[in-house]
Amino acid sequence: MNIAVIGTGYVGLVSGSCFASWGNKVSCVDKDTRKIDGLNCGLLPIYEPGLEALVKQNQAGGRLTFTTDLVAAVQDADIVFITVGTPTRAEQGDADLSFVYAAARDIAPLLKFGAVVVTKSTVPVGTGDVVARIIASARPPGTFAVASNPEFLREGSAIDDFFSPDRVVIGAESELSRRALLALYEPMASANVRILVTKRRTAELIKYASNAFLATKIMFINELADLCEKVGTDIEELAIGVGLDKRIGSAFLKAGPGYGGSCFPKDTLALLRTAQDHGVALRIVEETVAANAARKRRMGLKVLEALGGEGNGKTVAVLGLTFKAGTDDMREAPSIQLIETLQRFGIHIRAYDPVGIPNAAGMLRDVVFCEDPYACVQDADATVVVTDWESISELSLERMRHLMRSPILVDLRNAFLHSDAAAAGFQVTSIGHSIPAPAEPERHSVVTLVQPVHRSRSEDVRQAGTAGR
Repeated sequence: MNIAVIGTGYVGLVSGSCFASWGNKVSCVDKDTRKIDGLNCGLLPIYEPGLEALVKQNQAGGRLTFTTDLVAAVQDADIVFITVGTPTRAEQGDADLSFVYAAARDIAPLLKFGAVVVTKSTVPVGTGDVVARIIASARPPGTFAVASNPEFLREGSAIDDFFSPDRVVIGAESELSRRALLALYEPMASANVRILVTKRRTAELIKYASNAFLATKIMFINELADLCEKVGTDIEELAIGVGLDKRIGSAFLKAGPGYGGSCFPKDTLALLRTAQDHGVALRIVEETVAANAARKRRMGLKVLEALGGEGNGKTVAVLGLTFKAGTDDMREAPSIQLIETLQRFGIHIRAYDPVGIPNAAGMLRDVVFCEDPYACVQDADATVVVTDWESISELSLERMRHLMRSPILVDLRNAFLHSDAAAAGFQVTSIGHSIPAPAEPERHSVVTLVQPVHRSRSEDVRQAGTAGR
């Protein structure tokens, strides 16, 4: 098939590259000349494991091109995907659909007969109806179709998520769009991936409902972590015990400083606005949004408490800046509010992240960014783990303790075993653990019981994508 992808952001770049891997001819188009020039030179605008190699492979095979020429990209396309941004409008809290509608207006006169336009951007219910009306104003009825095909890609594991998804959702109102998308996803059907064909509006709502549920699951385990700290129990053992229930599952049961990223914060707010517009109350989602915002603010106070309540003039090392490991995305990252809170108390900040510093530098002020984690913690009065990158969780606790001015470790991701950190001489504050922490033999006894289900303890307590999508 000939495919055009409008927008070379996260969704467009990943989806276009993966579609090309199936042998389709994919043209990704963007108005940003600098971004397209960079892509044609092999420079990706985002960090995503495995994506650079995939792009280069498909470019070399002639299956993937990048252009600013909308006419060339669209005029021969069988399917045109709209993958532009839908950011939250600050005052209203709903999704800004101006880029989606502009894309629809731009491509309308260029579509060939029988082309299918697909919204892959995350959009509120009814957006496809508006897109169809926009295109219909420039084309005769029956010469095109509009469908919805929401993406479910987690940053940091997007390539695996595309090729091994839980499901593919297709929202189609016509036989033309249904046939085209089923043909495109034939490799998924051959691999026995569940393909769900629904009405267009249902597909649009599935995406928002899924993200809202996962956000709620994160905040549920975060609030239980607070309870664990008060009653003397262990949140990681609790999460394993709860997650073994097949009706619940273990994913997104990793307690931390709150969710962030480009999806959960934006999509929960947009879902709430949609519900309000239709006179429906989504109380659980409302509480999830409020609880997440409050938790991020509390994390700074948790660090201040570990410092004895006095921070003026002290230095705190922040390890990890991005909203989760595996991405350079700083949008709604818990580190932002944590750092800003600490700075208000007169604390000096040094920070390390393996890939997030370029983006963080444009969002944070008066922060000393370090390329080496040990240089970051040197002479610090406290170290805070905010993102559980492997390069952070594998640091030597003994070396860190030797370099630091004071032995205070605030582990907001439980990246280190509490007992290991204590043995290295740290005063440890973590998430969901009472002080003192449970003895190590007790922890091993629980883990041993779940070995037939979980391959290792590290996989139980370090689940991918648990801080956002």
